[in-house]
Amino acid sequence: MKNGRLPKFFRLKQIFNAPSVADAQEAARAALAELPAASFVRPGMKVAVGAGSRGITNYDLIVRTVCEELKRLGASVFVVPAMGSHGGATSSGQLEVLAHYGITAKAMGVPVKSSMATVELARVGQFILYQDRHAAGADAIVLVNRIKPHTDFHGPVESGLMKMAAIGLGKQRGAHQFHQATARVGYAQALLELARGVLKHSRIVFGVGIIENPLHQTARIVAVPAGSFEQQESVLLEEARLLMPRLPFAEADLLMVDEMGKNLSGSGLDPNVIRRETDGSFVRPGPGAVRRIYVRSLHPHSYGNAAGIGLADFIHERLFRAMDAPATWVNVITSLMPANARVPMHFPTDRAALNAALETTGLLEPDKARILWIKNTLSCESALASEAYWEEAHARSDLVIQSAPVRAAFNRRGDLLPVF
Repeated sequence: MKNGRLPKFFRLKQIFNAPSVADAQEAARAALAELPAASFVRPGMKVAVGAGSRGITNYDLIVRTVCEELKRLGASVFVVPAMGSHGGATSSGQLEVLAHYGITAKAMGVPVKSSMATVELARVGQFILYQDRHAAGADAIVLVNRIKPHTDFHGPVESGLMKMAAIGLGKQRGAHQFHQATARVGYAQALLELARGVLKHSRIVFGVGIIENPLHQTARIVAVPAGSFEQQESVLLEEARLLMPRLPFAEADLLMVDEMGKNLSGSGLDPNVIRRETDGSFVRPGPGAVRRIYVRSLHPHSYGNAAGIGLADFIHERLFRAMDAPATWVNVITSLMPANARVPMHFPTDRAALNAALETTGLLEPDKARILWIKNTLSCESALASEAYWEEAHARSDLVIQSAPVRAAFNRRGDLLPVF
């Protein structure tokens, strides 16, 4: 592909509804005071604080604030990783994940206790209720997690406190059991049944839910009693759904993504953004389809876990080289999603990959292709769009055009120069 065959690109910015808190620490304190936390925690209690594996803005600050407020109430506090099989399903790997988000014993001012060992809380229906052994030994458990639409299913509750209770604290055994159940009863029902059982038979007392805006900023922090998780989280989920990032246009011949990763989305690439679905064996474009997807790299904070790589059609070789196959396979086996680990065609340069991608669109004039270029599926505010979108962009009040169309710049090797 010669430069002349690739369309010109212009930079644009989406105008989102993006409420945000001015001070995440104060917002967390206010949420705990409104609950109030003192109704659930008494002096001398051992309290476990569950922290997960997603890249949540202000997460370390919010978790630390929760720990400080619990200590102020006289509790003996420690943090536990609540992330299922992430971190390669190892104790050290999960500590490493938390550390990269700034959640360490030194930063939190409390111990961080990591173990993949679980205890059996009870047997309820088709489920054995597993829970992290450190958390299960506490007098009370507090969860801190983001509430948002899930990447694989839609239901009354999706990603959030209920899921962390059922799967995150269940470690690999709990996560694998959950995903096995989804094959029988579906994601939504399996999550509800398992989470209800865990909440009934464990010492989870409340959770701190975080909602983010489309700019990946903290929009709201809410403290929720465990007995109200299901009811309140369903309301908060709809609030979060309205604040999801999205692509600037409904359809594209090609979507270019600079980076994917588990820290950015549970599926590496958020299907809610790219509009692709997987049933474990096949990948299906959703309505308003993105026809082809090219991904250029794996985020370093994904630690080699490239689960979701199968959602792409083409990848750069650097992504393939960064993939830790065993870590990726553990994740997709646990989630019963083998398609998410299938490796697409990979190319040594951007130029070669783009040439192949455009060849498969069937377009007679590739220079007129509708191409979108984003940093990742968590950061869609700023994007580059090909000239085919120029007229539509001018007619949209929710888009700000920031540059005239120009040719994409390549280095001598044939790789694109950075734009984000």
